Amino acid sequence: MAKATITFEDINVTVTVPAGTRIIEVSEKVGSAITYGCREGDCGTCLMKLTEGWNNLSEPSVLEDKILRENMAGKHNRLACQAQVLGGTISVKPV
Repeated sequence: MAKATITFEDINVTVTVPAGTRIIEVSEKVGSAITYGCREGDCGTCLMKLTEGWNNLSEPSVLEDKILRENMAGKHNRLACQAQVLGGTISVKPV
C-alpha cells in the first residue's frame, strides 16, 4: 500500500500515513491547529494551506471546489476534511 508523509508546520510534526487518509483525521491525532466544524465539506472551517505536495492530494470534489470559491481560497488551499493523500510528501498549515 502506498504511503505519504505529512508535515504539520504549525506544530513541526511529520507523520507517515497510508494513501487515502484524509488530512483532518491525522491533524486531530497529532494536535494540529487545523480546526473543523462539519467534517463533510460544507462549512469551510478546516481550510488549510499546502506549502508542499499539493499535487500529492486527491482532486477537489465539486462540493469542495464550491466551498473553496465561496471562501475566496488561494490556489494551494484545500479543505482538510476532503483532501485525501495519494502518496509522496505533503506540508500543511492552518489558514
